[in-house]
Amino acid sequence: MSKSAHIVFMGTPDFALGVLQLLIEKHYHVVGVVSTPDKPAGRGLEKQSSAVSLYARSQNISLAQPTSLKDPAFLAQLREWNADLYIVVAFRMIPKEVWSLPRLGTFNLHASLLPQYRGAAPINWALINGETVTGVTTFLIDHQIDTGHILFQESISVLPDDNAGTLHDRLMTLGANIVCRTIDALTSGNAHPVPQPSVTPLHPAPKLGKELCCINWDQEPRQICRLIRGLSPYPAAFCLLQTSTQELVPIKVYHAIPIEASHTHPFGTILCDNKSYLHVACRNGFISLLYLQVAGKKRMTIKEFLPGFRNHQALFVSP
Repeated sequence: MSKSAHIVFMGTPDFALGVLQLLIEKHYHVVGVVSTPDKPAGRGLEKQSSAVSLYARSQNISLAQPTSLKDPAFLAQLREWNADLYIVVAFRMIPKEVWSLPRLGTFNLHASLLPQYRGAAPINWALINGETVTGVTTFLIDHQIDTGHILFQESISVLPDDNAGTLHDRLMTLGANIVCRTIDALTSGNAHPVPQPSVTPLHPAPKLGKELCCINWDQEPRQICRLIRGLSPYPAAFCLLQTSTQELVPIKVYHAIPIEASHTHPFGTILCDNKSYLHVACRNGFISLLYLQVAGKKRMTIKEFLPGFRNHQALFVSP
């Protein structure tokens, strides 16, 4: 029954694409895909499609890109597809008019072990908060965000060198497989949804704002490095390089290591040999920058950056 059930898939970014690709490879019957409308982007403001939209077109799968999920024309399209099950991965909040339509319900794949890290950025926040274990959850959608009954969960260790990019990819693979498991259970009548447990404290995973991405040098080395890992490669932690002429140059930091040590340097002070290392003073230690990007230039290693850096009076400051 699982392979014959009609499925509508809803998603937008690469995380959702990885799941959709596995469903097609395993010959699940995806009758329609829902994604975001094409949006102008880049200098030429040419319309660009989401990763999921591009793939749906390449596979000749019926595609809907509604501006409003309550649009009567969109709801009519869903009814015409007459799917048994809806799957939502990295999309937006689904109204009841949509999630209540299919006879087997609508489930969501979330990149955390719910109820922890409900929200838009669970992968990033798990790293920022220094979690050593995270995972994926499938759950039935209800009226609130990420609160529905749990279907399946699977955990994974956060590796010491993980950043948001590497953890994203591993969770995407894990998630794609658990989605298949969830489909099989729902279509065979072997699913047993359970309420999310009551846990304190709860760690939220809100959308990443620019203020969060700014490095605060008045923090411990490990805390700063967790922020850098949690935001790398996108949207990336950043700071401002203040030169002796008081020019402020934005710099994104993609990889760094913590150094715990006592010192008397003001936070943000740069110590470097202009050849192999650049350390930034912070609370109770230093941050050794390894991989960064100056505004308007390509990403580079610290050894590539240092030959053009000759100002020992420069400081890294927080906006």
